[in-house]
Amino acid sequence: MLIFALDSTAVVGSVALCRDEKPLASFTIKNGNTHSETLLPMAKALFDVTGTTPDDVDIFACSEGPGSFTGVRIGAATVKGLTFGKCKTVIGVSALEAMARNLLPAKGLICPVMNARRGQVYNALFRADGEVLTRLCEDRALAALDLETELAKMDEPFYLVGDGTEVALAAFANLIPLPVSALAAEQNAIGVAKAALAQYKGGKRGTDGDLAPTYLRLPQAERERLEKERNPL
Repeated sequence: MLIFALDSTAVVGSVALCRDEKPLASFTIKNGNTHSETLLPMAKALFDVTGTTPDDVDIFACSEGPGSFTGVRIGAATVKGLTFGKCKTVIGVSALEAMARNLLPAKGLICPVMNARRGQVYNALFRADGEVLTRLCEDRALAALDLETELAKMDEPFYLVGDGTEVALAAFANLIPLPVSALAAEQNAIGVAKAALAQYKGGKRGTDGDLAPTYLRLPQAERERLEKERNPL
């Protein structure tokens, strides 16, 4: 089964083509929030070097959030454009779950974190046994200090991945995560493909019309508007 996947939920932009769980090719760029300029050229290069076309793809996968409001929308729009009118299977996955799957076949507690600003992180917790990934909580936005308290109560070694790592470590007074390779430390579309395949095997089916961004909290402009309404002076 051929899977095209992309992630644009943070500063990293990534596209990948996988045959089931085996990566065929991938491109990742960390060049600021330029996803509107880079995703489609990377996708074209991906199909060119593998000798495939979007028509050959069985599943289109996309990180639907949480993450950058603009990045999440760009990723969803790119997949919708590639699949429009093609009756293709489209599966949106959690960016946090995709990062956790990048660590397999690791074993233990996995803690993906994404920078949500203002001392907060987007987070979910997972447990891996080397093959199977089990979700321990839903995706959420919480203060890095609250995450530290929760991890301290669990009292076990953990992996920390994602672009919110620096925010989390700055808040963690006594917790030290397990080492993670640089390739698995941030978003990667291969993890998106793996997450989508797992959901497909679990019976999930979707179309481009079902793909919708997941934000977890209001955009900054909306938060500022509501704050001004509450405090007009």
